[in-house]
Amino acid sequence: MSELVTGEAVALELRPAKLPSRALAVLIDLVVAWAVYVAVLLGLAAATASLDEAAVAAVSVAAFLLVLVGGPIAVEALSHGRSLGKLACGLRVVRDDGGPIRFRHALVRGAFGVVEILATFGIVACIASFVSARGRRLGDVFAGTLVVRERVPAGPAAFVPPPPPWLVGRFSGLDLSAVPDGLWLAIRQYLMRMGQLDPQVGWGMAERLAADLSARTGAPVPPGVPPAAYLAAVVHERRSRDARRAFGGGGAASAWGGLPGGGGPGAGTAGQGAAHPGAGYAVGTVQPVPPSYRSPDHRSPDHLSPRHRSAVEPPAGEPSAGDGRSSDAAGSGTGFVPPV
Repeated sequence: MSELVTGEAVALELRPAKLPSRALAVLIDLVVAWAVYVAVLLGLAAATASLDEAAVAAVSVAAFLLVLVGGPIAVEALSHGRSLGKLACGLRVVRDDGGPIRFRHALVRGAFGVVEILATFGIVACIASFVSARGRRLGDVFAGTLVVRERVPAGPAAFVPPPPPWLVGRFSGLDLSAVPDGLWLAIRQYLMRMGQLDPQVGWGMAERLAADLSARTGAPVPPGVPPAAYLAAVVHERRSRDARRAFGGGGAASAWGGLPGGGGPGAGTAGQGAAHPGAGYAVGTVQPVPPSYRSPDHRSPDHLSPRHRSAVEPPAGEPSAGDGRSSDAAGSGTGFVPPV
């Protein structure tokens, strides 16, 4: 798979086409184009029988340019990169960033194709494809395009990890209308691949994406919330809203399949989110952060000195919040009595 990266530093799942499949697609296109060209020449021969040789030559050149040069350009531009041969071989021409091509891309590819394919019988195109790391001919290099395979074997389905339960519902009051689709796509792809990234690189990407997202929503990232957890919580909120609009009140829970800790898409309102971190967590306790959301410099309590360790774990002999012991024992140590 090619290492294609967008402007947000997110890898795209694009598979560059191999030379044999590209050659077969070009061969199919050439056979069809030459068949149309011969049919046009036969029609022009009957229509220009009374013309002199110069006029016949001019008409023949015009037919060549129209059918063998203009035809492929028009087909690629109108079909967004799918000619007849590429459609038969499961290929498609896309931009370097994975987007659909436009007329200017097809025009540059077609102009170079006259020299690479027609004039040199494909020799120049084959040499350029062998030299290029992604199998691109000269027309692709100058047009900023790439031929990719559309028919790929189905792999394991990627999923966006759920946010920590104490963040569910905390961002229900955010205005997400100004966030562009490109940023949502970059965030989703980062969350699906953050476990495969270097911790330092992944943390830096999460900070940049979180800064972009907070700038679009107009609300800063809450203090103490890891950027990856913030991204997951906001994506969860957006999907919950979409599910509620599509399926009603119970659609959000079914769309996510439930969350641990009793949290769900409707676990809090905008006013409750800031005061209550989430269901199942007592106020004043340190909220647990899943390992995938932690900073690369995170150190577990076992590696801390006794003076610092007391700040993140209760003293020996005292129960921690939610450990299943009696509420009286917990209240005697912290002074907090959970509501009945």
